[in-house]
Amino acid sequence: MKAPLVLSVPVLWLAGCGEPPRKIEADGAAVAVKTATVAAESWPEEYEAMGTVRARTTAVLSSKVMGYVREVHASVGDHVSAGQLLVALDAADLEANYLRADAGRDEARSAMPEAENGVAAAKANLELVRMTFKRMSDLFASKSISNQEYDEAAARLKGAEAAYAMAESKRVQRTARIAQAEQERRAAEIQRGYAQLRAPFAGVVTAKSVEPGNLATPGAPLLTIEREGAYRLEVPIEESRLAVIRRGSKVMVTLDALDRTLEAKIGEIVPSVDAASRTYLVKIDLPAIPQLRSGIFGRARFPLGNRAVLAVPSTAVMERGQLQTVYVAENGAARMRIVTIGRKRADRAEVLSGLTAGEQVISPIPAVLADGAKVEIRQ
Repeated sequence: MKAPLVLSVPVLWLAGCGEPPRKIEADGAAVAVKTATVAAESWPEEYEAMGTVRARTTAVLSSKVMGYVREVHASVGDHVSAGQLLVALDAADLEANYLRADAGRDEARSAMPEAENGVAAAKANLELVRMTFKRMSDLFASKSISNQEYDEAAARLKGAEAAYAMAESKRVQRTARIAQAEQERRAAEIQRGYAQLRAPFAGVVTAKSVEPGNLATPGAPLLTIEREGAYRLEVPIEESRLAVIRRGSKVMVTLDALDRTLEAKIGEIVPSVDAASRTYLVKIDLPAIPQLRSGIFGRARFPLGNRAVLAVPSTAVMERGQLQTVYVAENGAARMRIVTIGRKRADRAEVLSGLTAGEQVISPIPAVLADGAKVEIRQ
């Protein structure tokens, strides 16, 4: 007797799905589904660039004078206030120069009363000689004194005037010497101040290369401070985009480390183009947000207008690894279609290949749906 003929049921294996194969019965019931039409939509066109967050204001502290470091009052990560003492140098010679200049100023000031007294005495003598000369002039007019006596009175008047002018000149010299001593003292005070390095603004210490006992030389960096709350994202932009990016424009910035997407404004565009990379630098001002630090990776999206795209609901797309598929409703059956998905926006996904406008995709996808299954469209 012949063995009975057994009809095998076709089984579909989904490549790379990692799920048990879905069985399709030849006479199975139709699966109720909903569909969406593949349609052309106008989506905003964007250009994405990647960059690094930098502090808008950074100060590198270095010494203007040579000297050994006596004290260091800051470490990396410390928050400092404006004017706070951070590094102190051993500056005994600068202190001595200041004290010498201070003593010179006091000496110049002490000579001023003598000059003032000299002017007062010369002025009093001049007034007396003038009155005497006036009387002698009256007597000479009435022929009561000789020419010699009149000439002697005139000579005494000129001598008194010269003495007064000399006294005034000495007072001016003393005043100038005091001003000079004041400036010398001020210069010495400034030089003494170079031995103390203070924070130029409130911020956080991000780098430190000094310890007590080190020899500080002029220009060598000791501490680096960044102003908190003032950061910007610096991104290199292709030179072909130079005409469409403008200062003051708003862009969307994504900071992956903080899981934040925020709106920011272009604050500065560096006009020169790097000859090696053919890019120019755009600096985007960021709002003050917690935990924002320099060095964080960021992505900026620049709006470039709109363009037409084919789009489907995101719920119509299955993604397993790098494989992207949809189900298309054709002649009462579900047909799997491999597609290429581009950008996603809200609950929509851009279709780059695999579908044409007007086709019906199944969305959402029922768990029991498989390629070739009968479907019943319900809206």
